[in-house]
Amino acid sequence: MPAIGFEIKRKCKVCGEVFIAKTLDSLYCSPKCSKVAWKRKRDAQRKEEKLTQLALHIPDIREYLSVREAVAMFGVERTTLYRLIKNGTVPAINVGKRLTRIKRSALEAMFLTRTESNAEKTRPVPKKYSMEPGDCYTIGEICNRYHVDDSTVWSHIRKYSIPSRQIGNFVYVPKEEIDNLYKSEVK
Repeated sequence: MPAIGFEIKRKCKVCGEVFIAKTLDSLYCSPKCSKVAWKRKRDAQRKEEKLTQLALHIPDIREYLSVREAVAMFGVERTTLYRLIKNGTVPAINVGKRLTRIKRSALEAMFLTRTESNAEKTRPVPKKYSMEPGDCYTIGEICNRYHVDDSTVWSHIRKYSIPSRQIGNFVYVPKEEIDNLYKSEVK
């Protein structure tokens, strides 16, 4: 992607350092941080695959599950399960040293299975915008405010699927989306 003609300050997603983005898509301050983020993402995917494989091999007729199997089936953290057992919220049996078994029906009543929760996460939540002229910029206002060409604004509107509304000769775009795209916000 070509370089942009204005400065955008961002906070690196890995180290938290403030940097000047070279492109609109820049998320990391350096190649090192980019590699760290890539490795974290890859490790999370591998962990997810292992847990999914373990969950697939658990028979449906088993009434009690080990903590590891419960984590794999329901996507709940191990510490959360132990806390629920300690509070008495989830019935469990301690068969021996490191052999805690949790009642499956109690977990099914409390949590969604891993596949159901993943489907819930992947479903996009539609944003609601106020497309009233007072809550929007016109294309000309965006060009003047952020010193960019109108063709650049239009390409960004298409690329990032930003909604627009035409009233008469003016095209209105939500202020919130444009400010997030162009403004140099550092949180």
